[in-house]
Amino acid sequence: MELIHYIDEAHETASKNGFWDDPNPNYAEKVMLIVTELSEAIQEDRKGEDPTPEIADVFIRLFDFCGRFHYPHIVDCIETKMKENRTRPYKHNRRY
Repeated sequence: MELIHYIDEAHETASKNGFWDDPNPNYAEKVMLIVTELSEAIQEDRKGEDPTPEIADVFIRLFDFCGRFHYPHIVDCIETKMKENRTRPYKHNRRY
C-alpha cells in the first residue's frame, strides 16, 4: 500500500473523530502528541512489554499530521533523506 494512502486514511479517521475540530490547530501541540506516543513506547519497553502497538500509534499520528498540514511530498523527502543518509559518515562524526 502506498504511503500516501496511510496519510489520507489516518487523517480522515482523526478528522471524523474530532481531533481536528479547531480550524487553527496548535502545531507544537500536535507534534508533542507524536512525542507522547514515543514516550508510551519507551514505557512499554521498560515494563518488558511489546512496544510495537505504540510504535504503530507513532506512525498513525505522523500520517495524520502529514495529512492535516498537507505534506503529500513527504514521500519524496523521505527518499531524498534516506539517499543522503547512505552517504554520511559513521554516526555522522558524532559520539551518539
